[in-house]
Order: sequence, then C-alpha cells, then structure tokens
Amino acid sequence: MARICVITAGHLATCPRMLKAADTLAAAGHSVRLVSTRHVDWAVAADADVRRRRPGAWKWMEVDYSRATAPLARLRGGARYHLARRLSALLGPARASMPLVLRGYARTHPELVRAALSEPADLFYGGTTGAIGAAAEAGRRAGVPFALDLEDFHSAEQAGGADTALGHGLAERIEKDVLPEARVLTTSSAAIAAAYGNKYGVHPVIVHNTFPLPSRPPALEASPGDGLRLYWFSQTIGSGRGLEHAVRAAGLAGISGELHLRGRPVPGYLESLRSLADKAAPGLRILHHAPAPPDSMVETCAGHDVGLAVEPGFSVNNRLALSNKVFTYVLAGLAVILTDTPGQREFAAGLGDGAALCPPRDTPAMAALLARWAHDKTSLARAKAAAWRAAQRRWHWEHPEDSGALVGAVEKALR
Repeated sequence: MARICVITAGHLATCPRMLKAADTLAAAGHSVRLVSTRHVDWAVAADADVRRRRPGAWKWMEVDYSRATAPLARLRGGARYHLARRLSALLGPARASMPLVLRGYARTHPELVRAALSEPADLFYGGTTGAIGAAAEAGRRAGVPFALDLEDFHSAEQAGGADTALGHGLAERIEKDVLPEARVLTTSSAAIAAAYGNKYGVHPVIVHNTFPLPSRPPALEASPGDGLRLYWFSQTIGSGRGLEHAVRAAGLAGISGELHLRGRPVPGYLESLRSLADKAAPGLRILHHAPAPPDSMVETCAGHDVGLAVEPGFSVNNRLALSNKVFTYVLAGLAVILTDTPGQREFAAGLGDGAALCPPRDTPAMAALLARWAHDKTSLARAKAAAWRAAQRRWHWEHPEDSGALVGAVEKALR
C-alpha cells in the first residue's frame, strides 16, 4: 500500500476527475490524501455532500482562500498572484524565474505545496491548472516521484487578448519544466494526448472523463408530443459555449420544447439568452437549475431527451477536448448532439445511432437534427437506447480502459 497525495487547485465538487482518482486509488488499496481548495461559496455545501458520501475513504485537506472564511489569505494570495503576473509579463515568461512563473500561473501555489508536504507521501498526483506545478515541486522537495494529469491542453486553453497570451506562456514554461520529469502523465482525450506528444514528445495515458454506471438503468422513453427536452450543464453558464446556436437552431427547426441549463450563470446571460429565444425560438422555454454535486450529475440528466455538447471550437483546447458532458449524457440514456471537432468526432462515431454530429456554429445543420428527433420519436427512442448501450459497453468509469488505466499508470509511477 502506497501513500498517495492527490492535489487539485479546485473544490472537490468542481473537479470530478481528481475526485474519481482519489476514490479509485483508495479502492485499489492505497492510502490517499486529497488536497483541494475552498474559495467558491456555492461549492462549499457541495464539498460537504461529497465527504458525507465517503466517510473515511481518504483524508482531506483544504487550502482556504474564501472571502467569507479566509479574507486575509485571499487578499494576500491575490496580491501575490497579480504582482507575479505583472512581473512575468514585464520580463516575459521565458526569462522570468520559475518561482515567479508558478505564482503568476496559480494563485495558491505555495499553499498547495505546503499542504501537500504536510504529511509524507510516496507519490504526488496533481491535476487542474493550478496543481500541476504544485505536484511537481512537492515531489522534487520530498524526493519522491510525481505524476500529472493534463485534462486540458493548457498552453492553448483559452481565447482572448494579452492576458490570455500571458497565461498560455506561463503554462508552456511550466510544462517544459515539469512534463519530462513526471513519472507518469494522464490526459482526457486522444486528441489532447496527441497534441502534448507533438509539442513535448511525451506520451500521456488516456483516462476518459467517464462516470460510474448508475445503480438502475435509465428510462429510455422519448417525451410525448412534438417537443424536445434538451439538457446542458457546466460550472458556468455563459456565452461561447454554443447555447446561442442551439436556441437559433430550435427556432429554425420550428420545434417547441425546453432547454434545461444547469450551472452558475454569468450575470445577465440568462436574460439575454431568454430574450434571444423570445425572438428566434418562441416555442422554446429556457429553464435554469442550480449546480449539483458530482455524485448527482447522471441522476440530474435523467428525464431529458437530448444532451447538447455543442462546443464552438473557440480555442485549440476547445477543439481537442472531449467534454465530460457526453459521458454523463449517455449514462442517463440521452441522445447526444455534438459539434464535429477533433476531440468529439471519434466518440460520436462510436455511439452510432446514439449521437448526431454537426459542424460548429452551423445553425441549419443543428436545426435539421433537432427537427428529425422532434418529429420522429421512434428514431429518438432508438437513439437514446443506442447511447445507453454504448455506456454499458464502454463509456463508464469501471471500464478497465478508464479506472483500470488510471490505477495501472499510478502503480507504474510507484515502481
């Protein structure tokens, strides 16, 4: 039995990938300690729900920089972060010192390292943007191996101006420093693995963002009538995620129905989306739901017809990623509409009748898909059943190519 410290720069409830890693490695017989952060008010209760469902499964340490419970730590960390970014921008990421780069990239880098090193470990495994450098530093200082999870292609993750370019430059500097030394790398899609391989000559193990099979099979009946119940979720509901195109497509298709959105909306966004629906898709109701704990995500998808994974490809990473949405949808027995991006194309082909592809931002193509399933409920029921069969056959966390691949990679790192 090894002592493994799993590190994430997010909350337990907002980082299901590292949460599953902790659960799986503990179930494999290892002694697991998970280090996470506390900074988002709504996620605190969700974190408590996560812990309540796992009494004694693994140890947990928080780095608190919440405005409500640790205002001084938040102020101190924020000042350090912004100063480090300004200095890194002035010097350039390639010339700035590594301590400066790390503090300009991750707001809680020193605190995560300190928490990770507070108890002995045989391996540090870090995932999410701000924890990659922390896991590497903890491993180096403790003289033990470290492993890294590259869920996203961090050096091309966003789109934007000078600050985005700075963030990408800092990410690239850190990746060049730590990836060659990592004992094992994991990632979330074949396309992202290939991108890291092309850029750095590394070979990450693919561990998809799948979820455990539900205890009961989902209901696969299509909703009655000509309407559709559409579903989409994310931590943040805002522009640039394809939702505006989905609304316009529903209007162009002339269908009625509901678009259910789960997450925290950007201020004013729901109002603008509903205003768009009033003009472009008057038969479509937009309903908002609060964020749900990670253990409830499949359950909250149930009862809908179609899950939307309509990323517009706004950045390199957005084109390469295979969203965790799709794995949740199929486990709930939803048909899936996906945009035809390099990250999603192969997955869609594997779903067969359970998936439909459309080019990014192609409103008429998406409208045709929605119209087909709205007016042919037999075809929709067939698609829902095909998605569920694919989930049972391959796309669930218990599959040896996902949880098994993770355990195998980590145990290889320990040898």
